Amino acid sequence: MNLKPNILAAIGKTPLVKLNKIVPKDSAEIWVKCEYLNPAGSIKDRMANYIIERAEEAGILKPGGLIVENTSGNTGQGLAMAAAVKGYRCIFTMPDKMSKEKQDSLRAYGAEVIITPTDVPGDSPEHYVNVAKRIAEEKGAFYVDQYHSSWNIDAHYHSTGREIFEDTDGGKFDAFVGGTGTGGTVSGVGRFFKEHAPHVKIIGADPLGSVHYHLFHTKTLPTAHVYMVEGIGEDIECRAMDFSVVDDMRQVNDRDSFVLARRLVKEEGLFCGGSSGSNMAVALEIAKELGPGKVVVTVLPDHGNRYISKFLSDKWMKEHGFNETAREMGFVEELLKGRTAKPITADAEAPLRTVVNLMRENGVSQIPLIERGKLNAIVHESDILAKMQSNDFNLDAPAKSAASPIAGLIYPKARIEELFHIFATDHVAVVVDASNVVGVVSKIDLIEHLAGKGH
Repeated sequence: MNLKPNILAAIGKTPLVKLNKIVPKDSAEIWVKCEYLNPAGSIKDRMANYIIERAEEAGILKPGGLIVENTSGNTGQGLAMAAAVKGYRCIFTMPDKMSKEKQDSLRAYGAEVIITPTDVPGDSPEHYVNVAKRIAEEKGAFYVDQYHSSWNIDAHYHSTGREIFEDTDGGKFDAFVGGTGTGGTVSGVGRFFKEHAPHVKIIGADPLGSVHYHLFHTKTLPTAHVYMVEGIGEDIECRAMDFSVVDDMRQVNDRDSFVLARRLVKEEGLFCGGSSGSNMAVALEIAKELGPGKVVVTVLPDHGNRYISKFLSDKWMKEHGFNETAREMGFVEELLKGRTAKPITADAEAPLRTVVNLMRENGVSQIPLIERGKLNAIVHESDILAKMQSNDFNLDAPAKSAASPIAGLIYPKARIEELFHIFATDHVAVVVDASNVVGVVSKIDLIEHLAGKGH
């Protein structure tokens, strides 16, 4: 009899599957571990259950206790599933870019969900991590802290890494690609293979806009910017990300992530999420470099049912400029070519009159603000006009008093198509590279560029 005592005993032992259609003939084979087949639908089931067990053993989590965590959705579902079985209450904080399916799924388990803004700096009190910390402290709850917990890494060392080792007859493959969100998967798998099969190269996949790629290559924290793929990447430095066991880090953009995830569904029958496409983009890159006779292993972290209304929708893909067959428009950096002057920025503490003078002298209608060396916010002409309508307007007040959050951060290597959803909300695009503002792109800049290319 193969009877499980409860659903938590069904976590893990996911199948390893060879891809047959997506991988070019002149490349290495790619094998995928189908983590979306875990009972709550993602690889995070492993970590969620493991951390709860460790917290119980340590006496931190007691019967009837409250669990609080910041989540992009998947960790929350793993925790909520375990909490339902074990009788705990849950409160989760989640950025507003996450799909409605994820929000509703958490509530279905009985959890309380608090939605926070996506486009805020990592040190903002509104950031979903900081909101979760505050709630946990106020309520005396167990804070999971997946981004900084060593138990996150341990979970993947003892389960994911060991299973892949066993699935491949003791590590008979050449490279592993893992997405870098909290860092737990790639760090745990990386540590296991550095000890048991050190010939396997460990490569991290990081979305454009996340901080891991820059941290790996420069050991400095850049300014993160908004990207659309969910459950991968981060805008803060995570202690659960162990760069010492990672051999290389590659970047991937939103379009490639979504297009490849859709291909995994349509061509390989693997109903997985967008971060699976991110991993696939990097795995295909590595497979091409290694060539025939080699094997690349990666994971498909979560289930596609979380994204029916997002990238799996043809309408959504078209609205966001991610059409699979459309002619490519190029990269954002092409709009900056030929510009000799540095972009105009101001200190967040500078008086408003300084910002007004900069706008007048340089013929611009918005000025990004820098605070403590980081891109902080932006002041538009409309912000100043709105401030002037109030009774407390003062040109000597700090510029940040009239500022708005930056809604349109973008990386130079981002696709031009990704500008359209920024401009749809009447924002300019602030182009950031290595924490530096390298340009500000407006609608007219894009119109002139495309007109010049004959679009």
